[in-house]
Amino acid sequence: MKFAVQPTGTPVDAEARAEILANPAFGKVFTDHMVTAEFSVAEGWHDARLEAYGPVSVDPASVVLHYGQTVFEGLKAYQQPDGGVALFRPERNAARMAASCRRLALPEVPEESFVEACKLLVTTDKDWVPSGEGASLYLRPFVWATEIGLGVRPSDTALFQLIASPSGNYFSGPLRPVSLWLSQEYTRAAPGGTGAAKCGGNYAASLVAQQEAIANGCDQVVFLDAVEHRWLEELGGMNIFLVMDDGRLVTPDVSGTILEGITRDSIVTIARELGHEVEERKVDVDEWRKGAVDGSVVEVFACGTAAVITPIGALRWPGGEAVAGSGEPGEITMKLRKALMDIQYGRAEDPHGWVTRVC
Repeated sequence: MKFAVQPTGTPVDAEARAEILANPAFGKVFTDHMVTAEFSVAEGWHDARLEAYGPVSVDPASVVLHYGQTVFEGLKAYQQPDGGVALFRPERNAARMAASCRRLALPEVPEESFVEACKLLVTTDKDWVPSGEGASLYLRPFVWATEIGLGVRPSDTALFQLIASPSGNYFSGPLRPVSLWLSQEYTRAAPGGTGAAKCGGNYAASLVAQQEAIANGCDQVVFLDAVEHRWLEELGGMNIFLVMDDGRLVTPDVSGTILEGITRDSIVTIARELGHEVEERKVDVDEWRKGAVDGSVVEVFACGTAAVITPIGALRWPGGEAVAGSGEPGEITMKLRKALMDIQYGRAEDPHGWVTRVC
């Protein structure tokens, strides 16, 4: 794709922007620009452009509204110590979006164009990148089916769009352990389904369970497998790790029903470099519940692009609760969180070439 640049004539003024950046919420306010590209079977990807952020006209009969043919990604731009801005592993997001598009029968966005679009938007709206611990510019690329018609088949037309939002911590307030509700009735994904794709339907299907979690005083829901209702999978939007009393990390393996988290992959690498054994395998929920009682599980944390590394306090289910260790943020959890964020914010060496400098 070749991106035309059509800057807005009405950017948010510096004073209003500074007020927003002083206390950015997650995904509530958006920058001055967005990137859009159109697809058709006849023309392929075309009319790629950076333009003013604004509403999109959608026909009521658009395929996306009826059959949910849409995928998305999430990545961040971080302010660096010298005032510059960098992305974290954007090529992995590009590859994962391409895989999600294949699974949803959507046209793949060329990976190099995906990264170029991210760089272009961040460079253009660099003044929207907030500073401060935990703050970043969150990028949301997505592809959706635009063909008009009610026939159940893949759309012949689509849009790729990219928007950005200055964001603070995913969970509001100071870092604290979150509580999880163990879903008994609902599952997130099944073998052969879309669990490994980052598609809207996966998240829509998780919301009733999330609603149940909130009704039971919890922050998030954690899902078990759809076959035996025994094996840990993931939260509504995050991967999960158990920390054992001997320093080992245990995390559910990526088996087709779990999203291949980029933060998850980064943590596995960092933890091994710090001398921790990491086991990627099936994890029985009772290993967590019993381990919290006998002391073999000492910490639990969740991870994802939005939430980075978030300590988990209580796991609750009807009539029961398990709390690993003291229930407070654990030493290994916080060590890994610091190591990851130090790379993302340019405070530590980046031996893997994960950080892509943008401006």
